[in-house]
Amino acid sequence: MGLFSFFNQELAIDLGTANTIITYNDKIVVDEPSIVAIDRNTGKLIAIGEKARQMHGKTHENIKTIRPLRDGVIADFNAAELMIRGLIKMINPHPRLFSPSMRMVIAIPSGSTEVEIRAVRDSSEHAGARDVFMIYEPMAAALGIGLDVEAPEGNMVIDIGGGTTEIAVISLSGIVCNKSIRTAGDVFTADIMEYMRHQHNMRIGERTAEDIKINVGAALPDLESPPPDYIVKGPHQMTSLPIEIPVSYQEIAHCLDKSISKVEVAILQVLEETPPELFKDLVNSCIYLAGGGSLLRGLDKRLTDKYNIAVRVADDPLHAVARGTGIALKNVNRFSFLMR
Repeated sequence: MGLFSFFNQELAIDLGTANTIITYNDKIVVDEPSIVAIDRNTGKLIAIGEKARQMHGKTHENIKTIRPLRDGVIADFNAAELMIRGLIKMINPHPRLFSPSMRMVIAIPSGSTEVEIRAVRDSSEHAGARDVFMIYEPMAAALGIGLDVEAPEGNMVIDIGGGTTEIAVISLSGIVCNKSIRTAGDVFTADIMEYMRHQHNMRIGERTAEDIKINVGAALPDLESPPPDYIVKGPHQMTSLPIEIPVSYQEIAHCLDKSISKVEVAILQVLEETPPELFKDLVNSCIYLAGGGSLLRGLDKRLTDKYNIAVRVADDPLHAVARGTGIALKNVNRFSFLMR
């Protein structure tokens, strides 16, 4: 096996809008923000992942930070290729005399068009992959959560990522009905930036809005164990003088309400399309939440009350898709739903 693995490298990649996670030998070996910093003059890669994220919003004119993925799909082909190459290099920093042939399984949004799928495939092949397989994110999330996707039972998975929210009902190794909407973590972040500008006359960047979301992000205005207010520092919009404002979770619940409602409408549309026999299975079990957006406080309770079906946040929701992609990689020949 040692010699075989020397010639073959098998990687499972959750290529996310916010984070890219790579699984190798059943272990998560790379978990980095999906962002690169590039020299404007030479086009060379300066930093990748967390280092590039720390530069985001703080660069001078010779450096630009790029998020290669927008709304779950590749927006900048060249930056995506540099990012995939750089992240793979993190696993194996010492290049061999010859590069091993790589097999990859990559998770993609269930609403991807042929062109978007082609872009992911091309980027992966340019980064050195010989065999590229694709798996839809809700299917990967279901595998990662530990659901039996091959059973004749209905399971519903809602994966709220950075760029897209994926909602799917899965049965017999296939997606029965699904919806992919571009209201997800990035939209929540933009809502918070807009709210701070309107409500508090304060200018904040993406990173600060992300910190607010993590510290006091909520989907309900009354929680049983509320987080303490989060102090935000930044410039006043009119005077540009520094101000400090405590932000409560109730404010953020109010500001995210409209976007969360869009997610609720999409879930309802999928429930309407679900065949009655599968619908019965959902009511008897529960709906699973995965992805970073599922960590919004009170979201599971809000959805449970809305649909009268139990909604549960998966264990370690951030890595559910990555784990599922790793399982698919180990069983490439068994799963018919993998796209070649």
